[in-house]
Amino acid sequence: MADKSGSATARRAPAADRPHDIRNVALVGHSGAGKTTLVESLLAASGTINRAGRVEDGTTVSDYDESEVRQQRSVNLAVAPLWVDGVKVNLVDTPGYVDFVGELRAGLRAADAVLFVVSAVDGVDEPTRMLWEECAALDLPRAVAVTKIDHHRADFFEAVAQCQAEFGEGVLPAYVPVFQGGDESRTVHGLLGLLSQRYHDYSGGVPMEAEPTPELLAETGPMRTALLEGVIQESEDETLMDRYMAGEPLDRTMLVADLEAAVARGGLHPVLAVSALSGVGVPELLRELPLACPSPVERPLPPVTTPSGVPVDGLSCDPDGPLLAQVVKTVGDPYVGRVSLVRVFSGTLRPDQTVHVCGKGLADRGRADHESDERIGPLAVPLGRQTQPVGRAVAGDLCAIAKLTGAETGDTLSGPDRPLRVPPWSFPEPLLPTAVRAEHTADEDRLSQAVSRLTAEDPALRVEVNSETHQMVLWCLGEAHLALVLDRLAHRYGVAVRTEEVVVPLRETFAVPAQGLGRNVKQSGGHGEYGICRIRVEPLPSGSGLEFVDETVGGVVPRQFVPSVEKGVRAQMEQGVHPGYPMVDLRVTLYDGKAHSVDSSDMAFQKAGRLALRDAAEHARLAVLEPVDLVAVLVPEEYLGTVMSDLSARRGRVVGSDPAPGGRVLVKAEVPQLEIVRYAVELRSLSHGTGTFSRRYLRHEPLPPQLAKEYANAAS
Repeated sequence: MADKSGSATARRAPAADRPHDIRNVALVGHSGAGKTTLVESLLAASGTINRAGRVEDGTTVSDYDESEVRQQRSVNLAVAPLWVDGVKVNLVDTPGYVDFVGELRAGLRAADAVLFVVSAVDGVDEPTRMLWEECAALDLPRAVAVTKIDHHRADFFEAVAQCQAEFGEGVLPAYVPVFQGGDESRTVHGLLGLLSQRYHDYSGGVPMEAEPTPELLAETGPMRTALLEGVIQESEDETLMDRYMAGEPLDRTMLVADLEAAVARGGLHPVLAVSALSGVGVPELLRELPLACPSPVERPLPPVTTPSGVPVDGLSCDPDGPLLAQVVKTVGDPYVGRVSLVRVFSGTLRPDQTVHVCGKGLADRGRADHESDERIGPLAVPLGRQTQPVGRAVAGDLCAIAKLTGAETGDTLSGPDRPLRVPPWSFPEPLLPTAVRAEHTADEDRLSQAVSRLTAEDPALRVEVNSETHQMVLWCLGEAHLALVLDRLAHRYGVAVRTEEVVVPLRETFAVPAQGLGRNVKQSGGHGEYGICRIRVEPLPSGSGLEFVDETVGGVVPRQFVPSVEKGVRAQMEQGVHPGYPMVDLRVTLYDGKAHSVDSSDMAFQKAGRLALRDAAEHARLAVLEPVDLVAVLVPEEYLGTVMSDLSARRGRVVGSDPAPGGRVLVKAEVPQLEIVRYAVELRSLSHGTGTFSRRYLRHEPLPPQLAKEYANAAS
């Protein structure tokens, strides 16, 4: 943290000329920490906007989507560039709510450093700690901004202590607030830069530099010592520690350079104090962003391969190198159409350039890899909703491309003469299902079109039309994500929908062997129908389907009508018998029958096959089958007992548990689907937002008789 004197100078320009003059910083933290408000204050302080907007008024740059204005919370990734001392800083504002983690991970792919925004009122929650670990795994440099320091319930030093406990000892204050007054009337008087020992006095409303008092220096001495020792330990200058231990004066410029290098390497994480509403600490944070965060040149590129998967080495963040870019977000604009936010890793993007599009997007909805050449349109620099045209986007920068119709979020853009591919980032699987239907029959086609557009824009949304229940099911990440989807359907596309409970597809089978007679005889004059068949029905293991066996002899059922019987049996299995669940896993043996030389036909024996299966069902004991999933739950150890008890209460069978990194445990259990329709919401409540899970279909198993009776009564 350079902690220079004077205010930061700013200029407004759309694009950077060199990667060295670019900083991409993602702001992350829990919802309500003040990320969007902080972005507004930084934009206003840099002169990018005339005055800061308010979340409550719906006037902020980042929360420009109509849904965000109505809900008063961030749901989208937003880019807000500003200029400080000739450096372009792309602020990437990410949502804090866990339902929108997909937007957050897209922001991490776009960024080269992360600024964790922690409220001095609320401190650090468990999801933020997990996010810190995720950023550490990605080797992203991290700093911390403690906000709301002037709130009457704020405790800056307690928040710092929580950060150190949760994030590690490398988290060290670089600025500390100085307070005036008692506990009830305490106000932030100024900030002290620990490295420079400069005091920034805010008591007059405008920050002024002043000499710190001896008492203040003595009070903050231990924190300054910890910061100095942290910098020295991370320094590559082996003589620095010796000079420090000998009490020799240390060059401030060298310390600042070592601090910046330590931050870039991820060995040290400076903490700054800021109040976005009052402006305290905003100029200091604005100055430090270009200095503390590495440029794209200092960061390694993500793994690069050819479209066939062969690794490619030797690429760097070079504007003159081969083109390599990635779509990090896709937005559906009602006026412009599809707009793609793109991070350029190598080379230079120019308007009307032909690019090679490679990938299959983030959400693997069964689509195969696609490759195509496409001519892009104009380039622009986004500032929230607004965009400003630019003539190029160099390596390291972010830009928006309109009407890039062939590319999905996660796809790679490269030169047609040298196709390349960057693997997409990991994306959470949507696991909260909700059935929807149009309020009015006339809107059914519009609903399908609207949902199709939303899924193209939002990789976290998955849509399924269940072939058994005929429900349209929206799979979301949580209730907030579902609320956003429903809001957009209603307000953006004008489609009113009704939500319904998801119907879990139950099935039926024979619990014991049985026999059935199918007699389809209709002879009332003229051409009639004649088909008689006798079958044996036996249950098979789960997943076996239908096994049809012909044991007739002597042509009692003519050879051409045997497939007709099977077709009738299969049709009746799909339709089911009372209460109408499809029948599965049966061996049906045709062993006898009778035909008529004139009245027998394909349809006659199809009907006979149907009647035979229904007759067998009337004389046998049937079993209702429910689908069972293998559920893998990842939770911290302190919630292990709660989660296992809850799984048992859901008729689950725990089949194993294994330790996982970060003090977590992976619990595997076989759980009926009927019991986990809303498990995505309920697990979050049980684990205080720290648990995640995955599920995959295993098999169908008999439903307990009492439950089977309840569902049968409900169906009737």
